[in-house]
Amino acid sequence: MHLLDQRTLGIVIFSLLGTLVVVKHLATGSTVDKPRGPLTVWLVNLFNLSFLLVVNPLAAILLITRRMTTIDPTRLGFDEQRVLTVLELAGLVLYVTGFILMAGALIALGRNYQPGGSAPHSENQMVAHGPYKFIRHPMYAAALGISLGLACLLQSGALFCVFCVYLALILMLVPIEEEGLRKGYGERYSAYQQETKRILPFVY
Repeated sequence: MHLLDQRTLGIVIFSLLGTLVVVKHLATGSTVDKPRGPLTVWLVNLFNLSFLLVVNPLAAILLITRRMTTIDPTRLGFDEQRVLTVLELAGLVLYVTGFILMAGALIALGRNYQPGGSAPHSENQMVAHGPYKFIRHPMYAAALGISLGLACLLQSGALFCVFCVYLALILMLVPIEEEGLRKGYGERYSAYQQETKRILPFVY
């Protein structure tokens, strides 16, 4: 690490995770969601839980104890200082922005929150404010940003693979989730789909 030393980055990771857990509990009333639903939905939810509650804390512990570079055999060996600086800066921006976006999405959803892929309940209201005003799946965008950001920060080949798997699972899950939302909210959701992008504003 060059922008931040390993110990500082580990503390930042723990702080962001802790803040997100508190925000989720206060905003939605739940802390950890059990994976459920069809196989694709179950896999994405399990992967999401494992990444946030196992991979990130483990990376933080290894950074704080300064063992990350010796334990990760897939670490990419970039010797060019400018490449390292760009990767670390991009990783830090993606990582922090991902947590901010996820917290904003949870606050916007509030008690309307459902685990990924779940159909809305009859008492749920369609949310189209906050981050949802710009993209339909800000929590997935946030998860991808956190995943890619951590991979860039640590220059880990294994974490880049985790990001690719995450991306593939989310792209499989989004159509399933949107079908349930169309059934739940009808024409309102169809109109909302026409006005917004799925994951990246103005792009996709």
